[in-house]
Amino acid sequence: MAFATVNPYTNELVKSFPSATDAEIKAAVDRSDKAFQSWKTLSVAERVEYLKNASALLRKNSDEYAKLLTLEMGKIFGESKAEVELSAQILDYYVKHAEGLLAPRKLPVMDPAEGEAELVNDPMGVLLAIEPWNFPFYQVARILAPQLSAGNTLILKHASNVPQSALAFEQLMKDAGLPEGVFINLFAEHDKVEMILADPRVCGVALTGSEFAGSAVAQVAGKHLKKSIMELGGADAFVVLDDADMDKTVAWGVFGRHWNAGQVCVSSKRMIVDAKVYDEYLEKYTAGVAALKAGDPMDPATQLAPLSSQRAKDGLLKQIEEAVKHGATAIEVGEKVPEQGCFVQPTILTNVTPDNPAYYQEFFGPVSMIIKAEDEADAIRIANDSPFGLGGSVFTSDNARGRRVAGEISTGMIFVNHPTMVKADLPFGGVRRSGFGRELIDLGLKEFVNQKLIDVVDIDAPF
Repeated sequence: MAFATVNPYTNELVKSFPSATDAEIKAAVDRSDKAFQSWKTLSVAERVEYLKNASALLRKNSDEYAKLLTLEMGKIFGESKAEVELSAQILDYYVKHAEGLLAPRKLPVMDPAEGEAELVNDPMGVLLAIEPWNFPFYQVARILAPQLSAGNTLILKHASNVPQSALAFEQLMKDAGLPEGVFINLFAEHDKVEMILADPRVCGVALTGSEFAGSAVAQVAGKHLKKSIMELGGADAFVVLDDADMDKTVAWGVFGRHWNAGQVCVSSKRMIVDAKVYDEYLEKYTAGVAALKAGDPMDPATQLAPLSSQRAKDGLLKQIEEAVKHGATAIEVGEKVPEQGCFVQPTILTNVTPDNPAYYQEFFGPVSMIIKAEDEADAIRIANDSPFGLGGSVFTSDNARGRRVAGEISTGMIFVNHPTMVKADLPFGGVRRSGFGRELIDLGLKEFVNQKLIDVVDIDAPF
């Protein structure tokens, strides 16, 4: 696996980097553990000052960082700018809230003889973060901000196609004054993950990626008795009830499926539409998708970017082909996308039935699966008939009805009248094959801390 920047818009190889050697991996763990011994002694207030500095630098140099994200994984420049801002907001959240969220908690003991009991949040040590390419900065900020706030140190193994983004985030933290070794980027191959997790100084691993990668890394973590959290794939249901505001719902549907070229774990991938409004939704949605303009991701007029790599494009086209072989109808819509680079023509899949493997798959790109539901109850049934359970949404003119339906859909996150939203102050995580554990807010902050009981007891011994 080569760590290399290949521009998805042109397929041009821009720059490549050598993989880390065994000696370099060991040295990185040494540095990270040495840094932990002093980093853990700082107060939370002292730690988050570095996050504050980094947040300011992100905003100051937003354009340059955004250009790099667009270069490496192809996203629209405006979306890259938004990602840089979201990353800064995540840092800001912990600057403001980490100290309070990590404060000791006194326990309401039932018997005075139990003493004065409290829970404290001690850092665990060196952590490994394995992050994906689709949000090269946001994914790093999402794990770095809470874990550094908590007093842990972090080794990053980023995706192989965004090496310059990984280096840029490492340099960002250095420029923010972060002490040596607290955050290290490491160009480690997949087969070196076990070497890292086998080291007794490494206390856990956080992975965001595919269910295949999550399963493999979780097995290694379990073998070595290391804590892990897994944020994996998703096939979010986008449920359209019979009373939905159709124009508004269609607009959100087009956006929810196609932002970041559809390469989002929480994209609106399965559109489950009540039979009463199915034809209207399909007609208007098709027109909305057809209006998207594909082109240079640096052009402000572009609305649809290329996929991140030729491999991603080839894989998605193969999925579409297999879906059709098993009975699905695939309709390509809109003006022809550019032939250069890694573009995929927006495609709408209908007539996808449970006996078609595509029914249970995640399509990572501009492919919309639209499923007809008999009624509300059937829509809920279809939404829950998935191996995934990450995010989802329900569209209706009745918010109370939307909340009730949302409560019956099994996911880690669900929204009423909005596609799954990603924000600095909302938790992120799923159930089933979408993974386990949570990131962001206080939940992510405490995934890798030792919630230690300290109990001061002052009573006479019984004998």
